[in-house]
Amino acid sequence: MADYDDSDLPEPSLKNIIDQDSLQWVFVGGKGGVGKTTTSCCLGVQLAKYRKKVLIVSTDPAHNLSDAFCQKIGREPTPINGFDNLCAMEIDANDDMEKMQQEMVESANAGTGSDEESGISALMAELTSSIPGIDEAMSFSELMKQVQSLDYDVVVFDTAPTGHTLRLLSFPTILEKALGKLMELKDRFGGLIGQASAMFGGGNPGQMQDMMLGRLEETRAVINKVNDAFQDPDLTTFVCVCIPEFLSIFETERLVQELSKFGIDSHNIVVNQVLFPEKDAEELAEWLDANLASLPKEAQDICSKMMARKKMQDKYIGQCFDLYGDDFNVTLMPLLDYEVRGVEKIKLFSENLIDPIDLEEN
Repeated sequence: MADYDDSDLPEPSLKNIIDQDSLQWVFVGGKGGVGKTTTSCCLGVQLAKYRKKVLIVSTDPAHNLSDAFCQKIGREPTPINGFDNLCAMEIDANDDMEKMQQEMVESANAGTGSDEESGISALMAELTSSIPGIDEAMSFSELMKQVQSLDYDVVVFDTAPTGHTLRLLSFPTILEKALGKLMELKDRFGGLIGQASAMFGGGNPGQMQDMMLGRLEETRAVINKVNDAFQDPDLTTFVCVCIPEFLSIFETERLVQELSKFGIDSHNIVVNQVLFPEKDAEELAEWLDANLASLPKEAQDICSKMMARKKMQDKYIGQCFDLYGDDFNVTLMPLLDYEVRGVEKIKLFSENLIDPIDLEEN
């Protein structure tokens, strides 16, 4: 893109994330198939150069971290080969929720602990399976508690495609509203909640109500803490990943707007799969026009299709800079002739995240 003057724009790299020592949570998200996992792995590798302990967490049910690093990664933090301070884990929030509900039911059926505890567990199991959306929200709460309990300087989240990610980021708000409604019901219906929970496990209705509301308040406190952290730009940022095509750029715009609504900091965009990012389509077109006649027919077709793709990409990259160039660090990542798999290739490719491509270079 030789026709862009990037002298007054934010640096086209993710070096700002590496340099921000206070960051604890880095979310990487975007449309499906744009290279979120590769970007997450590359960012984790770069962070590991400067932080003591780095964790990459995949919250996408279709996990790819194992494929990217070419090693088995499970539900517990797994050290990445070749690093002593980089780990990764693949977790499924829905599985965690099912496990939590099962434990509640087993606790109630086994009658472990007091009658009050059994009644609370039974009622909470019913609650989390009957209110739409609260199961995912509470599983997210469990996920955040699990991650917070681990001792890592920074956590990089490799998230699911945009729609799922927006739901995940809205869960603190959903839970806050849901628990607020439950508190209103407590005020309006008095001991009815305690009597309902007493039906599940016996015990004094007053005590049951107090214990259940105490359990909900604990969850609410965790959610509020997570929400505060999400909305603190010193602690949390979101990296939007896209490719230079209409649907991806359009979805990135929607993602940026939604993140702004949630109060979540976002000032980095990574554009993957860019053809010759240091070259301009017009420059390549001049070369092609001068040499096209001398090329075999098959080569002419291949070059013509490549040029059509390059012109389309330049158009959308131009739109991306028009939309975000003044306020966002827009990083262009080149399309390679090989897959970025394995630690060594990820290390090599990750350098492109912090070593910006000179848009004025010929």
